[in-house]
Amino acid sequence: MIRVVIPHHLRTLAQVSKEVEIHVDGLATQGAVLDALESKYPMLRGTIRDHVTKERRPFIRFFACGEDLSLESPDIPLPDAVVMGAEPFRIVGAMAGG
Repeated sequence: MIRVVIPHHLRTLAQVSKEVEIHVDGLATQGAVLDALESKYPMLRGTIRDHVTKERRPFIRFFACGEDLSLESPDIPLPDAVVMGAEPFRIVGAMAGG
């Protein structure tokens, strides 16, 4: 199971607590985690990434093991600590203006 932390406004929309657990079949990548998250919580479709292009929405960032993965390819494997559940995959709503 992969632990995913999502921003407060998306937690409210999905009616979940701070952290959710997602099962990913096959290689655990950003794209696979987001596919599984949107499948389990369909109300989140289109909030984190575009419906058609699957590109990350502006002001949404992805972090794992203290590193910003937002600009990385969604097809590269996530760090082992995330895959094993030791560290969460974090989806953060970025703030502008300080």
